[in-house]
Amino acid sequence: MATVSFQKAQRWYPGADVPAVPGLDLEINDGEFMVLVGPSGCGKSTSLRMLAGLEEVNQGQIFIGDREVTHIPPKDRDIAMVFQNYALYPHMTVADNMAFALKMAKVPNEERDKRVKEAARILGLEDFLERKPKALSGGQRQRVAMGRAIVRNPQVFCMDEPLSNLDAKMRVQTRTDIAKLQSDLGVTTVYVTHDQIEAMTMGDRVAVMKLGELQQVDTPLNLYDKPANLFVAGFIGSPQMNLLEAQAVEGKAQIGKYHVPVDPASERKMSGNITVGVRPEAWRLVSAEEGGLPIKVTVVEELGADGFVYGTCDVEGVPGNVIVRVSQARDSVRKGDTIYVTTDPKNVHVFDTDSGERISE
Repeated sequence: MATVSFQKAQRWYPGADVPAVPGLDLEINDGEFMVLVGPSGCGKSTSLRMLAGLEEVNQGQIFIGDREVTHIPPKDRDIAMVFQNYALYPHMTVADNMAFALKMAKVPNEERDKRVKEAARILGLEDFLERKPKALSGGQRQRVAMGRAIVRNPQVFCMDEPLSNLDAKMRVQTRTDIAKLQSDLGVTTVYVTHDQIEAMTMGDRVAVMKLGELQQVDTPLNLYDKPANLFVAGFIGSPQMNLLEAQAVEGKAQIGKYHVPVDPASERKMSGNITVGVRPEAWRLVSAEEGGLPIKVTVVEELGADGFVYGTCDVEGVPGNVIVRVSQARDSVRKGDTIYVTTDPKNVHVFDTDSGERISE
């Protein structure tokens, strides 16, 4: 096991106008499960491939433990890669696929068999060792790919969107398996995904990226509770945070004639154009007389225990869609209704609209 350190690591593809990763600074602790997340093209896979040695580092350095690996060949970095497409040999059995890297490294047969059987036990693949990949489900194939990484006893696991080829139910099960496995093994893991739910449920810490640059690195809960800027606020959370453009008028956040309640600390720092953020679950239904924000319901999404109401508001500055999570009152909300919502100051996030940076404490 080892720490991983990116120090101003840059990747600039030939012919590109700007670098894919301008200069990544990121410290990953020994045994930590670090998730790199962001939209397509944000540089997360490029960053992972730089660590694995599959992409050239044009400037900066990468360390695994105390050893600089910036220009060391992939085979000498003591990392194991798990790919999106499994990359299994179709003509080999599960056992042979898992043992292949050990065979190339000339590990003795007895030791090789021992490691494969132990990995198969951990992954629940003991009954499938003599099968070929075509006889396995997608989830089983991904576990074989995991097993091939485990048997090498690497210092670092690198996982590039390993669940994206699985169906929704299998993805939920497998992400739980991977998180438990990493916890049990204690191997430093760098995991790339575009799915923020995966990031929130699996990572010890999550690094949110945009255009090759880190926006925020924190625990999943802190990312959700205190997003550093508008990009993180809109990206983390499902459904996403409601972001409403407003004006700071005499210490109040004003949207048309509606005043959004904000905490005193934010009131003192607000000026000019601001954006207030409210999570769907932070709204509460009120009567028209109580002066809430009016929302015309366009869709009610039933989820069983609760539901989400999607609506629009004619108040100036409010985006076309406002999302409200409802529970006990969901049976009384119908498409075409107008509902009124408000929230508490502690639930309101305030951002500077121009810079995108967080104003709230």
